[in-house]
Amino acid sequence: MYAIVRAGGRQEKVSVDDVLDIDRVPDDAGSTVTWDPLLVVDDGKVVSDSTELGGYKVTAEVLREVKGPKINIVKFKNKTGYMKRQGHRQTYTQVRVTGIGAK
Repeated sequence: MYAIVRAGGRQEKVSVDDVLDIDRVPDDAGSTVTWDPLLVVDDGKVVSDSTELGGYKVTAEVLREVKGPKINIVKFKNKTGYMKRQGHRQTYTQVRVTGIGAK
C-alpha cells in the first residue's frame, strides 16, 4: 500500500516506514504530522475519488531537522573584475511514515 501526499510544495510517494525529507515544518522531534492523501493504492486498487479518500489519513513521526546539500552560487562578468560568491543550504524536516489508513 502506498499513497501520494502533498508535503510542502511537492508531492511525495510514501509507504509505511519510509523516511523522507520534506520542507521544514515547525513541529518538534517526536511529534506527529498528518496529511490528507491525494491518491491511495491498496493491493492494486486505486482510490482517487474524494469521497472515498475522506476515510484515509497518512500519519508520520517527526525525527529531526536536517540540512540539504550546499549550493554554490557564482556570478562572474568577464573583463570587469566582477565576481560574487554565495552559498545556500536549505533546511528540511526528516519524517518517518507510521501509518496509512482509516481516520
